[in-house]
Amino acid sequence: MTPIDAVTFREIPVIEKIISDETWLEGERRGCYVPPTDPVVVENVCKVVLRVGRSLRESILSSLESRPCGDERQVA
Repeated sequence: MTPIDAVTFREIPVIEKIISDETWLEGERRGCYVPPTDPVVVENVCKVVLRVGRSLRESILSSLESRPCGDERQVA
């Protein structure tokens, strides 16, 4: 797995959590179920990812670089 693939692989659960949180928050605001595909949810998820994406990627890259070579365990 290339370093970029490894970073992307580790970003997916974080982005899934952001989607979950934003879906729940928008549902609380409206007082009803809101799907993750709702335009407001999508916009909010994009805003969060743009705000934290760089630091998340740098953190993941740093943790990957500090691992011993060949250590394929997942970094949380």
